[in-house]
Amino acid sequence: MSQHFYHKRQKKSKKRQFVYLASVAFLLALLSIIPIRLAIAFQQAPSPQAILTLGGGREREEFTAQFAQQYPNLDIWVSGGILPDQALKIFQTAGIPNRQLHIDCRAVDTVTNFTTLVTDFKTRNLQHLYLITANFHMTRAKAIATLILGSRGIAFTPVAITNQPINRHHSSESWYRTLRDVSRAIAWLITGHTGASLNPNPVKTCT
Repeated sequence: MSQHFYHKRQKKSKKRQFVYLASVAFLLALLSIIPIRLAIAFQQAPSPQAILTLGGGREREEFTAQFAQQYPNLDIWVSGGILPDQALKIFQTAGIPNRQLHIDCRAVDTVTNFTTLVTDFKTRNLQHLYLITANFHMTRAKAIATLILGSRGIAFTPVAITNQPINRHHSSESWYRTLRDVSRAIAWLITGHTGASLNPNPVKTCT
């Protein structure tokens, strides 16, 4: 009886080991494709085709409005941020037509800044974006963008806002936060779920 139990446990252990190794192999294969897709995107679209701004303070919309004046043919996506009416006023004052502006309020954090919009970018055949966010936030944003945008063959050129003050919600950008969100981005690649509920400090955007 004990021998039967031992063999049964051994069989289950081998099954778990196989599932684990298969999952690791799948993940490595998935991640290895991303640099290739990014290289192709850069080659096919060497210049950015649109602007993506990650909301997080009025300064980001104001910077984006000034930045966009240099690129009148590029559409602008703002993920989260201040109230839409306030954002519209900033862009209108800068002479940016409403037809170029897309304000999206679905995101609750940096990971969902990307997951909520990546399908929209793909549908519009966008392969290269300007990525605008605060300088202190850029390392984490680039890590997540590489995984989420890169997995869909969308490259990005980072544009950091160097004069945005660190606010009370973002007193620092620790490696823990980056690793946590990278893990969430990988989970999204595999399962389609962002794990937003794991974020201890979700931010209600467009408020």
